[in-house]
Amino acid sequence: MMQMVHSRFNALLSACVLSLIATAGWSQSITWLGVLPGGSESEAYGVSADGRVVVGRARNAAGQWRAFRWENGVMQDLGTLPGGNDSEAYGVSADGAVVVGRARNAAGQWRAFRWENGVMQDLGTLPGGNWSEAYGVSADGSVVVGRAANAAGYSRAFRWENGVMQDLGTLPGGSESEAYAVSADGTVVVGADWDNQGYQRAFRWTASGGMQELGTLSGGRRGRGANGVSANGAVVVGGADNARYERRAFRWTASGGMQDLGTLGGSYSEAYGVSADGSVVVGKAQNAARQWRAFRWTASVGDMENLYATYANLLTPGSVLEEARAISPDGRYIVGQGYNAATQRYEAFLLDTGTGRSPCTLNGDVNGDGRVDDADLLTVLFNFGNQCP
Repeated sequence: MMQMVHSRFNALLSACVLSLIATAGWSQSITWLGVLPGGSESEAYGVSADGRVVVGRARNAAGQWRAFRWENGVMQDLGTLPGGNDSEAYGVSADGAVVVGRARNAAGQWRAFRWENGVMQDLGTLPGGNWSEAYGVSADGSVVVGRAANAAGYSRAFRWENGVMQDLGTLPGGSESEAYAVSADGTVVVGADWDNQGYQRAFRWTASGGMQELGTLSGGRRGRGANGVSANGAVVVGGADNARYERRAFRWTASGGMQDLGTLGGSYSEAYGVSADGSVVVGKAQNAARQWRAFRWTASVGDMENLYATYANLLTPGSVLEEARAISPDGRYIVGQGYNAATQRYEAFLLDTGTGRSPCTLNGDVNGDGRVDDADLLTVLFNFGNQCP
């Protein structure tokens, strides 16, 4: 009887191993998003929580940049404000329904926009200003951040909510500022400020604490800019100069300060996106040949990974992933731009890594990837019969 049980167990284990191998290969993919009809290029800057919606900019047949929203293989031109020619999308809500960016109006001025249900809304400007641009949006789409001109013509970081655009000011001694990203709940804003000597400084803003300078890398003079923030606002990523004035991707926390994430063998790197829990960072970095490559950095490994090399088996020979601009909250989906050798053009890409930490909890989801599948069963089988001492 016991021999029969072991035989069935081994058979089931073998079947699970084969199924797991097949599932792992199937779940990873790279999708080139293409271009608008008659266009020649596209870039992705944002992705929804489930990886279903990607936003960015793409050239149309006239060579103009247009904001796009991609879903189910279809790239949708979001148009422009009335009378305008150009638009670009930089952020998307968690459910993919709200898109933010900038678009030209009839006067040729850039205006921050919020797009929803087919309608592009001009978010206006700060009092007396004549232009604005939006770069980030909260998870529910209600808070938008970016930069806008004030009455004196200087750029100011703004936070928009319920029709009101708030000037976030500058750091002490600052002349201009820009906001690039906002936490999931819309309460923490990050970006860059310029001091009176023209040096950039990364900042983190909250309603209670105002604008906080994030410092510099060891020996560096410039904090440069903060480009991304974790869901709770505790982890900030971006680019800063080191002691040799080389820009390096950084990851900042209140307890650890600004951490240099390194490069892929070259001198420069910059971080653009971070997962909800702050453990996964993406961006671009130079390799030893000074070529730009998309990277992923994880807290568990503590090292920078070349996404082009890791997922080379999914790419057509000659294709390259050059920069990663955003990552889904669970760390599974990554978007950016690369060279698609099959079409011989630079295109936006969507990388499904097949793994990630899901924000929801499912009974039986042993590895926490948001699915109950063969991988979970295999983990249980390999540990079957174990018990705590």
